[in-house]
Amino acid sequence: MRAAMMHGPGDVRVENVPDAKINEPTDALIRVTRASVCGSDLWPYRGFAEFSETGIPMGHEAIGVVEAVGTSVQNINVGDFVAMPFAYSDGTCAHCQAGIHTSCIHGGFFGIGVVGGAQAEAIRIPQADGTLVPLPGGLDSAVMPSLLTLTDVMATGHHAAVTARVSPGKIAAVVGDGAVGLCGVIAAKRLGAEQVILLGRQPDRLELGKSFGATDIVTERGEEAVERVRQLTGGYGVHSVLECVGTDLSMQTALDIARPGGAIGRVGVPHDVTIPAASPTFFKNLTISGGPAPARAYIGELLPDVLEGRIEPGRVFDLVTNLDGVPDGYRAMNERAAIKAIIEF
Repeated sequence: MRAAMMHGPGDVRVENVPDAKINEPTDALIRVTRASVCGSDLWPYRGFAEFSETGIPMGHEAIGVVEAVGTSVQNINVGDFVAMPFAYSDGTCAHCQAGIHTSCIHGGFFGIGVVGGAQAEAIRIPQADGTLVPLPGGLDSAVMPSLLTLTDVMATGHHAAVTARVSPGKIAAVVGDGAVGLCGVIAAKRLGAEQVILLGRQPDRLELGKSFGATDIVTERGEEAVERVRQLTGGYGVHSVLECVGTDLSMQTALDIARPGGAIGRVGVPHDVTIPAASPTFFKNLTISGGPAPARAYIGELLPDVLEGRIEPGRVFDLVTNLDGVPDGYRAMNERAAIKAIIEF
């Protein structure tokens, strides 16, 4: 089969690799029909990773059709149309039962270790019963991009909003205008935020954010951004901050714009981030939460809104390509010429 492999910074190749196959009784095999390039894929693309001689299998977001199942799989059947969250999980351990599937004791993340990537013609799914989510068949192709976002970016934006304690009538700020940040705007609006402030700098992304429900736009950075948010909130700051970038600057901005007693939901993969133990976290009584989104826990809640057209997170895909075009998709996203690339098979 063919799959995207990363061999070093900026070096993504589509290659022939061994066919995905059932290895364990709890596995399923899916034929990928839609996959995507994630913003987090750009970290190794920019050199923040260790590379093996054989390369890294890339991709952790996919929807597709089940081609085979292991002998112990009970809830997933051959022919099912399914969503594959970016982490696999058994669905039964204490952490899964608590809704934190990304900490499953038998789980892990796609594209890491022995599990292949989703930017491929097929992929093996460990712990299929606890991982895969069956989707309705016969859906219009127009809804496919939004379904795909449930496997990561929409679920991650929702996780940021949940952990930032967004609630009706409150003020939320979203730090970052990438796909996750834009989905965070959708999530904050969906959970009832009265005011949604989007911090970003790309005009096309900010326009999309406004269409998703952002009421205010802040293009400044650093102290100027903090001052602008204070102006927009009567000097108090915001109740909820969705930190969707993962840099030290974005985290410091989040800390500074949160009002006393506020909450920060951090979902940007952190790189060289320092969170002070005293000021402002301690003296402002801030709650800091978040982490890898348990997408498996959220898909059931978000799916009806996608199917009924109440939210359209698939609009974050502004570059459509096929498997051969994956390297170009990485380049476009790295150069900020595209928000997010979707791969059609």
